[in-house]
Amino acid sequence: MTAVERDVRSNPGLLKLDLYCKGLRIDSSCEKLDRDGRPILRTRAGLGSGLELVLPSGLWTNVPVVEEFAKTSPYALAHRGGGYVIERGSDPVASVVVPPAPAFYSRRTRSGRQMSRVGVLQGTYLGIYPTGVCSHWLSKPKANCAFCSVGLNLGADEDAEKSVNDVVETVIAAREELGITYVHFNTGYYEDERYLDDLEPFIRSVKRETGLLIGVQTPPHPDLSRYRALRKLGVNQVSFCFEFWDRAHFERYCPGKAAKVGLDRYLSAIEHCAPIFDTTNGEIIAGLEPVEATLEAIDWITSVGAIPTVCVFRPLRGTDLAGHAPPRTDDLIPVFERVYESCMTRGLPLGIAPNVNVSIILKPEECRWFSAHPERYWKRDAKSFVMRQALRGLLAAQTTVARVRRGRHRVAQEA
Repeated sequence: MTAVERDVRSNPGLLKLDLYCKGLRIDSSCEKLDRDGRPILRTRAGLGSGLELVLPSGLWTNVPVVEEFAKTSPYALAHRGGGYVIERGSDPVASVVVPPAPAFYSRRTRSGRQMSRVGVLQGTYLGIYPTGVCSHWLSKPKANCAFCSVGLNLGADEDAEKSVNDVVETVIAAREELGITYVHFNTGYYEDERYLDDLEPFIRSVKRETGLLIGVQTPPHPDLSRYRALRKLGVNQVSFCFEFWDRAHFERYCPGKAAKVGLDRYLSAIEHCAPIFDTTNGEIIAGLEPVEATLEAIDWITSVGAIPTVCVFRPLRGTDLAGHAPPRTDDLIPVFERVYESCMTRGLPLGIAPNVNVSIILKPEECRWFSAHPERYWKRDAKSFVMRQALRGLLAAQTTVARVRRGRHRVAQEA
């Protein structure tokens, strides 16, 4: 490829970005969509508020369909000839797969909790918010991030608190049904900064009982030594959502984070953790701050050996920014081009976790669709492949050990 393909019919990466920015209407022909697809669940920070689809080239996405701006989208999902297709006017754009709701969603844990209210699939991994609502939503006056919907979701679409057993049972059910390889734990901010303390029992039990890869996303802990302890527990990945590089935007849209934690603590944690974990991610939002600031953030994240996670701003229903316009696709193309180029130039490992397809963001390796010269990096792609194979072997060994341990535990109980 010598130039970036600008036709969404030929560039699934661009289509994924365009759908994030413009949303999707549901055609009347999709009368069986509720039965065929996964339920739309407003969970965690709300980026999973849309419809899960698989685009050409196997790109998973979560498309806005309930937000106000989606009502005027040029795209519509239609059911034609026994399958689903995205159309623009009367023209077909792409055939897509609507992943079915997993059977475990309707199952209940032994305590009676519905599993879909414990953990939610976002693409092919399981996301779990196991603790109470972020303290920024509870302060007076409220100091929650303006784009966040956690305080609207927990207790509505997702149970506010889950037991360790509920989580372990749900993870095992998801692995047995779908072969998930990765579990991602997320918390908000708490005044006593107990987030790692709260997560450790879940991490310890899930790792012991399943051996799966584990990621953690929390505010940065003030005691950075806690992260080496977290690594010893079996955590593979950590991410830190500092959202904005521009400090004025950080303070404006993240008042609680700015007042209680501060941007510098986020950056210090990313730099500290990058050499400790398989991957460390710095998470930012594209579409609210100037693009130049977002590009600077990407370059800084990669410069310390971390990988940028770039979320496209989504004006979620009920949030403080519900009436804000979504970003323009053309404005964000340079952002995702920079993600790929910056990661590959620095030789960072991309896509090393097996069977992890993320629907709520463009993964850095998917950003090759925005590069005019992806062939320059085939040697670095080969390096990531080798790392992925090694991690696949480690995962297989850990899950085997976990199965044996769990089998022995059952035998001991029955005896």
